[in-house]
Amino acid sequence: MKEIRLTTTEENAGQRIDVFLASQLPEYSRSYLQNLIKQGNATVEGAQVKANYKVKPGEEILLAIPPARQLAIEPENIELEYIYEDNDIAVINKPQGMVVHPAPGNYSGTLVNALLHSCRQLSSINGVIRPGIVHRIDKDTSGLLVIAKNDMAHRELAKQLKDKTMSRVYMALAEKNFKQDEGTIDAPIGRNPVDRKKMAVVERGRNAVTHYKVLERFGEYTLLMLELTTGRTHQIRVHLSHIGHPIVGDPLYGSKKQRFTLNGQALHAYKLRLVHPSTGEPMEFEAPLPDYFNKLLDNLRNRR
Repeated sequence: MKEIRLTTTEENAGQRIDVFLASQLPEYSRSYLQNLIKQGNATVEGAQVKANYKVKPGEEILLAIPPARQLAIEPENIELEYIYEDNDIAVINKPQGMVVHPAPGNYSGTLVNALLHSCRQLSSINGVIRPGIVHRIDKDTSGLLVIAKNDMAHRELAKQLKDKTMSRVYMALAEKNFKQDEGTIDAPIGRNPVDRKKMAVVERGRNAVTHYKVLERFGEYTLLMLELTTGRTHQIRVHLSHIGHPIVGDPLYGSKKQRFTLNGQALHAYKLRLVHPSTGEPMEFEAPLPDYFNKLLDNLRNRR
């Protein structure tokens, strides 16, 4: 059992303990930390608390991290497109339709299964289920992901995400014509109170900011470039749906009647900027639009 001791300050006063722990330990997800609290693995001055406990200055928090369960996640010979690789990181262009990491009922065919076969080493911070995984994109979203090959690289990349110094830029085809050429969507995101499988803009959600710029207009559709300031679950999909411009092909947040036959939302993580965890060198990577996306755009251009 790994034990982590933290002491709160005046700046943390009034924060929920799960929020405080998530801010101090970015390598662990907030939901994972909430589960640890629920299981009694977090104490404040020796007393167990609930996830909504609000911390006070100068309190000592002890968090016990249980050892990762030994699950048999098997390496699989699945071809991956490596954009870049060295001893610390790898940058992968994930195809549409591939799940990033195993989950209950889905322990094969994922990016992690493929990485275990093709990558000699991966960071251990996220345990056996998510080795090397610093950030995620949805199953039906294609594009760039950075993979940590050791714990040092993982901690540094996680810090860049927390400090918002890692830049993630997407391209999406949205429904309807945008009146403005560019803008910012600043709306908090949380679990949908009606449908728990979905996220939504909710008053008490977590801060979420998406910047967009129009690249091309097709009358009923608009090609966008989007940059994330935050990284909430389904953020771009939820934000665009919220302003009345859902992503074409989105099965969760899009229109019920789809004009095109697609296997998911037309959303691609095409650019990634980061600082190399060892050398400190600024790096930028790009992944071209996948074939299905280009064919969709060609179709629209030919109809104009």
